[in-house]
Amino acid sequence: MKKVLRVYGGVLRLVRLLPADTRPYYAKYARENFVNYREVDVSETSVEELYQRAYNHSLWVLKKYSIDESAAKKMKEICFEQ
Repeated sequence: MKKVLRVYGGVLRLVRLLPADTRPYYAKYARENFVNYREVDVSETSVEELYQRAYNHSLWVLKKYSIDESAAKKMKEICFEQ
């Protein structure tokens, strides 16, 4: 559970880098996704796959707003640590 909270915190830190008018939307989107991840059937989807999905989506949003991917370095470390 601690790692999940660290990933969620990482996503929210990246949201702060977005343009001010988009932050509420992406913060709400992230919150809803993490709430929904609690209900995912672990036998069908691995937790690592959910971390990968969160990281990939974060990169996509950063690219959309022309923010350097290096901003997600900490997020990558959290998502892919063993």
